[in-house]
Amino acid sequence: MQERISKHIKGAFVILLTALSITANMYAAESSDSEINPKEIIFEHVQDAYWWHITTINEHHISVYLPVIIYSSASGWNIFMSSHLEHGHKYRGFYIPDGGRYAGKIVESGANGAEVLPLIDISVTKTVLAMLINSVVMLVIFLSVARWYKRRPGYLAPGGFVGAMEMFVMSVEDDIIRESIGKDYARYSPYLLTAFFFIFINNIMGLIPFFPGGVNVTGNIAVTLVLAFCTMIAVNLFGNKEYWKEILWPDVPLWMKAPFPLMPVIELFGVISKPFALTIRLFANITAGHAVMLALTCLVFITVKMGVAMNVGMTVFSVILSVFMNFMEILVAYIQAYVFTMLSAVFIGLSRQEHDHKSAGKKLKTM
Repeated sequence: MQERISKHIKGAFVILLTALSITANMYAAESSDSEINPKEIIFEHVQDAYWWHITTINEHHISVYLPVIIYSSASGWNIFMSSHLEHGHKYRGFYIPDGGRYAGKIVESGANGAEVLPLIDISVTKTVLAMLINSVVMLVIFLSVARWYKRRPGYLAPGGFVGAMEMFVMSVEDDIIRESIGKDYARYSPYLLTAFFFIFINNIMGLIPFFPGGVNVTGNIAVTLVLAFCTMIAVNLFGNKEYWKEILWPDVPLWMKAPFPLMPVIELFGVISKPFALTIRLFANITAGHAVMLALTCLVFITVKMGVAMNVGMTVFSVILSVFMNFMEILVAYIQAYVFTMLSAVFIGLSRQEHDHKSAGKKLKTM
């Protein structure tokens, strides 16, 4: 029985590889005039866009077009759908250049013919729509879990999905937030839990290769910058007196504080570098994962013209490695959410530490 099952699995795997190879050859035959450009494909995926391309059927692009909201010094406010700008078309003097400094951005021609960005661009882009969808997913998950607790008595232990979510939430609460912040952890739990699950759900949705997934949300540096900025506010706005004393007047020799404030300058630089580290770490890791996955997929199409044997061999390699990388990316999705939340909790915990007067007195006596 096991041998028959294994034979069926092997047969299905061979059929899958053959189908992929045939599809790649058909794709190459249809697009013989244009070469596959992996760099263009990768950058098109990881970058933001004014519409959400879903698929192409018989050279017909199926996309979700989004509202463009821009303010120009020449024409004022302009609101229209991004479908007017597809394929390099101009609309009301606005267009999206294919290359150059402002590639992928909406621009208009200036007085001297140069490309000029609008003064304000608050358009709904692919990343914005993906964040809204993923936020709705997160709200549905947690509101349904909260509804279960509201309807059930407190002594009844949850099971299934609700039990899994309780275990997930408590692991973040106990292992990250409480351990890093200490006794005052409860006031920061709502923000840190929201940040963790927002990052985790966006990372997981980004691994789904079809609509409404597949968007590189946390690989957008603007998103990670706002998340890091929220952490910086929580650290510096609610930091106690001891925290600011250690920054502005640290316990170091006087010559390192006055007349040249060497240590305060270094400490203030640390206030800025902490959110910068949060921003770059999350952005770089998620973007790199998406780029690797797309590069492996492009191997199937790049090797089409190298012959059937080479194409089948590289297809096998690409499929096996892609499956492995998908499982790795699921782990990375959790790790990056965990690391961001942990570092945020550590930074908040450091800003809430109290000065131990007893230990300081003992040190003075021993001296």
